[in-house]
Amino acid sequence: MGVISANYKVPEWFVDGKIGVWMHWGISSAADENRPNDGSHYGRRMYSPAREGKDPKDYSMNETLTEWHIKRYGPLEEFGYEDLIPLFKGENWDPDGLVSYFKEKGARFIMPVATHHDNFDMYDSFHPWNSVKMGPKRDTIQEWKDAAEKYGLKFGVSTHLYWSPRFFANARKYNTSGTPEAQLFNMQFDQQNYATQDSWNEHWYKRCWDLIEKYDPDMFNNDSPYPKIGKGKGLGIKLFTDYINRDLAENGGKQDVVLSFKDAEAPRKAFTYNLERGSAGGIKPEPWMWATDLSGGWFYRAGSVNKMSVAVMVGDAIDAISKNGVVMLNVALKGDGTLPKKQAAYLDAFGDFLKMNGEGIYGTHPWKVYGEGPLKMKDGRQGENKKNFSPQDIRFTTKDGNLYAFVLAVPKEDILIKTLKSGGILEKNITSIELLGSEEKISWKQTPKGLKITKPNSFPLEIANGFKINLK
Repeated sequence: MGVISANYKVPEWFVDGKIGVWMHWGISSAADENRPNDGSHYGRRMYSPAREGKDPKDYSMNETLTEWHIKRYGPLEEFGYEDLIPLFKGENWDPDGLVSYFKEKGARFIMPVATHHDNFDMYDSFHPWNSVKMGPKRDTIQEWKDAAEKYGLKFGVSTHLYWSPRFFANARKYNTSGTPEAQLFNMQFDQQNYATQDSWNEHWYKRCWDLIEKYDPDMFNNDSPYPKIGKGKGLGIKLFTDYINRDLAENGGKQDVVLSFKDAEAPRKAFTYNLERGSAGGIKPEPWMWATDLSGGWFYRAGSVNKMSVAVMVGDAIDAISKNGVVMLNVALKGDGTLPKKQAAYLDAFGDFLKMNGEGIYGTHPWKVYGEGPLKMKDGRQGENKKNFSPQDIRFTTKDGNLYAFVLAVPKEDILIKTLKSGGILEKNITSIELLGSEEKISWKQTPKGLKITKPNSFPLEIANGFKINLK
């Protein structure tokens, strides 16, 4: 990836914008909302009947879902994944209203899923299984983009296409080659060895390039593997290089797009790392993306529970930003296209935080150190923090020569920021301190033990609160 690495420069809009909303919405969103847990992989798991005589209490998630599907919709031979598509109508979907709402809550970019693992394109595609020909019968990607442009947000797309031949491995025994359904289930490709199959890799490239050319996204997220140099004729690197070079040609040699994916082995200077459901142990040299899900399951299901509280989500977001991260919050829309209230509650709370503390978030950069406190974050994908922060957990950002300190839980006593002790790494003199979102005068004193901030009479928020430390 040397060619990309040499040219790749993360655009300012992404680094400064900090907050994005990812949207998972598709066929499985319209399955009965009271279904058992499907791990957001309904199409993969529903083709797994238990062996005859197996005790239901010993069923796997796949077997439980399959049994439920058969009882709810009928035998697999008669009601397959493709038969859910007519139920996916998006009848109350209002992209204009949703994007306006996302912006009001602090988002600076959006990123809908264009194709998930299920091989169904949410746009006007040459692939016959798409949302214009069936389901909602709308070009959802174009409508999301139109709304983003209307409200001044940057627009990204996410493709998960490379998973799809393997995703539908179990569906094949219930379908026939050469039928229209066979194309949905990728039966023309080798389900086990597709990564070395030229026809599949070329098909993947064409589908992705078609998406890029038609919708000209500001961000392209490849949420899956890709054809490698050794076994895929380098078509993954070709796609990514072509995407960046196309942008450079359009912008006089200046990069204005973001390329993101989850390949932990690729050089980080060649793309923006999607650290999905993970965290960073310290400040990263390259901007990265913390992607999390507000629904508890990526795709909507009524029984999904987000085990991360609102307060922890906001604290995790601040933690990521203090470490050179950008935040991407996924929402899972219902099949009718509406946003569930439980997820909106997270965006509402984050929006309230950003209205008061945005100057310490947008356009900021990491400081010398990310912060201090007892809660240590795991470094890497998965295993994101769900533990409560304490008032001793503090994170820093900096902008225009000033320092911002975020206290990640409401203090019950005076605040001591040990990192900012006199004679320490803070080289400039403090002239004043403000509590963002408050007009209360803040008393403080810098000592050899730390910067002591007298506890204000009240805090604007019951979650994290930010202090602006004005420096001389």
